[in-house]
Amino acid sequence: MLSSIVDAFKVPELRKKILFTLAILALYRFGSYVPVPGIPFHEFATAYEQSGVAMSMLDLFTGGALSNFSVFSLGIMPYITASIIMQLMQGVIPAIGRWAKEGETGRKKITQVTRYLTLGLGLINAIGYLLLFQSPSYGVTFSDEIPYALTCIVVVFTLVAGTAFIMWMGELITQRGIGNGMSLIIFVSIVSRVPSAIFSSINISADIGMGIALTILILAVVFACIPLIIFVERAQRRIPVNYAKRVQGRKMMGGQNTYIPLKVNAAGVIPIIFASCILYLPAQLAAIFNVDWLTGFADLCTTGWLNWILTLLLIVFFSYFYTSMVFNPDEYADNIRKQGGFIPGVRPGSATVTYIKNILRRITLPGAIFIAVIAVVPTIIFFFTNNQLIQSFGGTSILIMIGVALDTMSKVESQLKMHNYDGLFK
Repeated sequence: MLSSIVDAFKVPELRKKILFTLAILALYRFGSYVPVPGIPFHEFATAYEQSGVAMSMLDLFTGGALSNFSVFSLGIMPYITASIIMQLMQGVIPAIGRWAKEGETGRKKITQVTRYLTLGLGLINAIGYLLLFQSPSYGVTFSDEIPYALTCIVVVFTLVAGTAFIMWMGELITQRGIGNGMSLIIFVSIVSRVPSAIFSSINISADIGMGIALTILILAVVFACIPLIIFVERAQRRIPVNYAKRVQGRKMMGGQNTYIPLKVNAAGVIPIIFASCILYLPAQLAAIFNVDWLTGFADLCTTGWLNWILTLLLIVFFSYFYTSMVFNPDEYADNIRKQGGFIPGVRPGSATVTYIKNILRRITLPGAIFIAVIAVVPTIIFFFTNNQLIQSFGGTSILIMIGVALDTMSKVESQLKMHNYDGLFK
């Protein structure tokens, strides 16, 4: 592994991409500590300590930016929510569905609409946070030296600009760096909270020795689960495909055997991210409207038995939904038929489509249940122990971190193999 990393920095093009990615991520972390102008920081910090579980979970996905009320307080969530809406609209609005099938031109249209939708959601969230933190629950007041209306405009504008800047940085990483920019930003946000969570876990009890032992036990369990998670993430069901020999001119074409690799968890960490966004949407709405019953419902959706059940169901649903969006059995079957191939024992055409769909349906369920259980079990443990390390380094966090790390390493590996180096995975 170490030699492969050294090889990565030997390739000028790959070295530039890695350094560019690290520079953008460092800029993102720096912005997480730049406070919004006009906010009384000490008063806000004191009031935030009394916030509920919903706000702490939102803060986890912003890498602590929300608890600092920084320019990046809204985090990546407005963009993720906008992406979910656009994904769902592809199956509801025919025009957007056609865009998705138009190739690069259609993707540009979807991306543009997603950007505008992100800014709209960011504006709503910014106004909501402004009203929430001025409510009696927090009691943050602005200075009289600057007109109140001007302070509100500056705060809202800064938060929306921060969201736009995060979106821009994520797209820059995707285009000019290594890996998916938005996923890497979420990855860095989660990882940045781990050190403080470790210290909190050590000091959770009066006995420091007991705290250290508990922290080591949690970390040992996490590291023990990592190989199992990686095994499932990389597991495949390979469908054999044979190509008949045919003569084209003076050449003999075809005759080789290959396979269609169907991943057990084809959707990766997307179902977890989507499910998290849906479940924390009530918390965002509660921040906007500041209604007692909505705040109570938000707490139910973010902790307790309702959260556990909804998380399981949503992860399974989005696993099937996203897999159906990225894998088209009809297209695969048609390409196999056009190239003179066939699946042994299966007739070409509709029978091949049905065969692939049945296999995809069977392997998606265990993969979805696995990541759902990994996501929910640590949440249940945190509910009874209140250990911050379990929350920050729990199932959802570890799945996102492993999924993003594997995806990024795969990108680096493909770049290394293009330059005749060994990949990261031996």
